[in-house]
Amino acid sequence: MASLIEPLAHELLLALAQHHLACTRQLPLLLGPDRTREAVADRLDKLRREQLVDCVMRAPSRRTDVWFLTPKGARITQGWPALRGRPPYPITSATAARRNAPHSLTVLRAYLAFTSDARRRGGAHAHLGWTPQVPHAIGHRGKLVADAVLHATPAEVQQQRTLRAFVEVDRSPGSGERLAAKLTAYARLWACRPHAAGQRRQAGGPLWRRWYPVFPRLLFILTGAHQQILHRRIGQLQAVTAHHPLVAALAGEVPLGAVTLDDLEGHGATAPVWVPLVGTEPRSWTEL
Repeated sequence: MASLIEPLAHELLLALAQHHLACTRQLPLLLGPDRTREAVADRLDKLRREQLVDCVMRAPSRRTDVWFLTPKGARITQGWPALRGRPPYPITSATAARRNAPHSLTVLRAYLAFTSDARRRGGAHAHLGWTPQVPHAIGHRGKLVADAVLHATPAEVQQQRTLRAFVEVDRSPGSGERLAAKLTAYARLWACRPHAAGQRRQAGGPLWRRWYPVFPRLLFILTGAHQQILHRRIGQLQAVTAHHPLVAALAGEVPLGAVTLDDLEGHGATAPVWVPLVGTEPRSWTEL
């Protein structure tokens, strides 16, 4: 079926299948400089008439169309090679789109900051992979859902190694306790061992090796408040890292860093704007 869909339509369906939600302004940025906003808007209208995509107006402005796949569009994209291995997380109703839009569109903003930085530095768009809403089991009943998992091959990394990172985007909906809880959840994932059959104690290698050869670095991206407040929250993350024994152990093995979304968009992902959770000197996310 994919081969029967013209290129721009295929790109749009693939983008919405991968990122779940995107607004009209974001989609041309996502697809690259060869795709104009006018061409994208025209093809979206055609896909909507074909009942493959739909949109809602984003509250409170009600001036931004937020696009998503319909059940028909989700069925067509199911099984496409580029989507293999990605967790099923379709948003195929207006209700779900409105509920998820604020967070999903902010997560996509973060991705666009990474990919635009790669383009400016001459990197191919294909060098960036971004999988939103990735679930991970922790123990018998626990679960951690990463906002996104990033797979990147930055040009400046020696031997062109692929780097992986968990990405958490915080829109400041509450206190810093939520951020601290997410940080400790990643520490629990890092330390978790599977239970051997018939045994109560954990045994064997770490559980995360089911998904990753190396535990991904952990990146926090903060927005939704004044820069001074966001930097204070980064300081709170540093305090948790210093004083929580399990998080401190994680930090001894895994790079941890945080940045504000404004700094990420203003300077680029590989600029020295990431504050390490152990240390104070800002650096690139690849050098944490």
